[in-house]
Amino acid sequence: MNINQLETLITISKTMSFRKAGELLNLTQPAVSAQIKSLEDEFGTVLVDRNQPVTLTDSGRVFLEHAYRILHTVEDLKQRLADMENTPQGNISVGTTASIAVQILPRVLSYFQNQYPLIKPSIHSMTSSQILSAVENGSVDIGISYLFDKSSTVESSVLYYDTFELVVSPNHPLASVGHATANDLHHLPLILMTPGTAVRRFTDKLFRELEINPQVVMELSSSEEVKRVVELNLGAAIIAKNTVSNELRMGTLRLVNLDEIETSQPVVVMYKTGRYLSSAMLQFLNDLKGMPQTQFLGSE
Repeated sequence: MNINQLETLITISKTMSFRKAGELLNLTQPAVSAQIKSLEDEFGTVLVDRNQPVTLTDSGRVFLEHAYRILHTVEDLKQRLADMENTPQGNISVGTTASIAVQILPRVLSYFQNQYPLIKPSIHSMTSSQILSAVENGSVDIGISYLFDKSSTVESSVLYYDTFELVVSPNHPLASVGHATANDLHHLPLILMTPGTAVRRFTDKLFRELEINPQVVMELSSSEEVKRVVELNLGAAIIAKNTVSNELRMGTLRLVNLDEIETSQPVVVMYKTGRYLSSAMLQFLNDLKGMPQTQFLGSE
């Protein structure tokens, strides 16, 4: 058995085709077939059902699970050996929300590109509810997200505090008042983010605590869509302040303070407890946790 054979089986499981697997691996179809046949002969079982579309047998699915583990162990070994050179280097997968990716990461990644050019972060955009799971199951190395849930299997450190604020169009009646109460939220037409997003989790929790049945005008999947609709004065919205700094500065949106309502929310960096931290991850985490809040929020 060799690593190439394992990679071939994994590729077949994804493409369900010997031909497509060969194209991705730059192998001929007979070479792909030979690798799988060699594995089957070595372990004395049929791994692949060759009917169309190609699927894995029960034995193949068990084998696939272990193939992933073996490849992960090999990559871990490579990283540990590279770390012996004492130069922070390597690939890091970072899971974060779309709003954090747009507003914060350009400054952070620019810093790491200048300081540590051998560290190569890749960014995966996902909802806040998916990030914790992705860190726990190893889909990403590091998560950067608003902290809603705690887990005994994940280490987290606060990077900065953002706030979720009520924003309206300059033409909205609340724009001239500048503040609102919990009672106002009972009757206020609102634009909400879709379920699973950080803002929606915050607003749902807020509404439950205040026993509010919100008047929902529409639900949108991105903060950019929400901002544009609010600018058209089609409703008010609760949104992360860090995402509306430009609109507030240009005057296309107005901030409305929510009296006696806690709107502060920590943004954390997280990684799985007990996992091996490469020199790249250690450097990334240490520098990230040592950055001042202005590095994340900018100078607006």
